[in-house]
Amino acid sequence: MTTDPLLLVSDHIEGCVHVVTVPDGIEAGRLTGRHLSEHAGFLTLPGGRVACVDDRRGELLVLDPYGRDFVAVTVPVAVPAEHLAADPSGRWVAVTTGLGKNAEPWSDLLTLVDLAAGDVARVRTRRGEPGVTVLGSDDPLVVLRHREPGALSVHRFADLLTAPPGCPQVEPLASLPLPDDGHGDAQDPVHEWVFAATGAGVHRARRGGDGLVAEPVIPWGGPARGWYLRLDTRRRALWSTLRGGPADPLRWPEWTNHSWTYELDSDVTSLTDLGPGLVFRLALAKEHAAFARIHPDGDELILLGDDGAGRHTALPPMEGAPARGSTPWEGVQRRAVAASPGADWVAVTRGGHGEVHVVDARSAHEATRLKLDTPLHHGGHLLLLAQGDGADGDPVGR
Repeated sequence: MTTDPLLLVSDHIEGCVHVVTVPDGIEAGRLTGRHLSEHAGFLTLPGGRVACVDDRRGELLVLDPYGRDFVAVTVPVAVPAEHLAADPSGRWVAVTTGLGKNAEPWSDLLTLVDLAAGDVARVRTRRGEPGVTVLGSDDPLVVLRHREPGALSVHRFADLLTAPPGCPQVEPLASLPLPDDGHGDAQDPVHEWVFAATGAGVHRARRGGDGLVAEPVIPWGGPARGWYLRLDTRRRALWSTLRGGPADPLRWPEWTNHSWTYELDSDVTSLTDLGPGLVFRLALAKEHAAFARIHPDGDELILLGDDGAGRHTALPPMEGAPARGSTPWEGVQRRAVAASPGADWVAVTRGGHGEVHVVDARSAHEATRLKLDTPLHHGGHLLLLAQGDGADGDPVGR
C-alpha cells in the first residue's frame, strides 16, 4: 500500500505518468505509453480514484493509485479530449472533443460512460470546444457549454446512453443562451448549480426538471474576466484568475492578473492583485490558493491564505520560457500547479527540466525538488491526491 498523499505527474508529450509520494518524492508507481490529455486534465472520483483521457489511444482511464492495479478501468472514447466531467456520484462520465492540433473545429463527438454498468455511447452534438458538466440524480443531465453561438444545452444522460450505434446527431431537450465567448465551467452539487464564465461575468443556472433555470449573472467586479473556473469544496466558493490588459498576445508580459473568489453562500466577491504576466490555472490547498506566475523578469509561486495574506516564492527560470515579443502559448515551456484541500503541500513544475518543486504552503518554503527522468515539456500536468480530502466534490476535470 502506498503512502498518503500522492502526486501524479503526467508528461503528456513523453507519454508517462509518474506517481510519487509527497513530500519525500519516492516513486510509488509509473504508467508508460500513455499520453494524457492536458486540456481535459484529471478528474478526482469518489474512493480515491482518478479519471483522465489517453489522447493517443482514445481511452478513458480510471486510475486507482492506492489500489493493487493502477489502471482500474479503460473505456474507448472519442478524442482529442476537450473536457471531462462526472456526476457527483462519479458513476456517469462525459467526455467532449475539441480542436487537438487542428486550427479549426472539426469534431462534434460526445462520449457518455456509465462506469457502474460498463455502458458507453457516442453521439454527435455541435462542433467547437464544448465545456461539460453532469448534474446528478437517478436521472442525470448532461449540460454542454457551447460557443459561437453561445448556449447551455441540456440532454438526458439516459437518452444519450441508449442512442443507436453510428454516432447519431442529437438535439438538446432545452437550451439557455450565453454570450459567444464562454470559457470555464463549474458545478455546485449542493444546489445543482452550473456555472459558465464569459466576458459578461459568471452565468449561473439551476436544474429545473429536464432543463435549466437561469439565475442572475455574477459580475467579475473588475475591468477583466476569468477564463477558468474552479469549485472550492472546502470553502464553498468559486475561484478564477481575471486577466486584463492588452488583447495582443505578443504583449502578454503586460497582462494584469487578479485572483477572484466568489463565496456561494454569502454572495461575497474578493479580488487580489497577482502581478503582471501569465497566470492561468490555480490549485487549492488546505488553507491556501496557489498560482504560478510566469514573467520575463522572474517567475514565482503565489500562495494566498485564508486570512487574505499573500506569500511569494521565487521559481528558477525555465529554458524555452515565454519571452517578450512572442506569444505565451506556442512552442514554449510552462508550469503546472497542484494541491489538495486535505494537505498543506503545493507542487509546481519547471517545464522542460523534469523538475517539480514541492512547497509547504504554511511557510512558503520549498521542501523538496523532485527530479524526474522525463522532461515535462509544456509543463506537464499534475494532481495532488490525499485520501478523503473531499476533492471529488468538484466533479469537473482539472
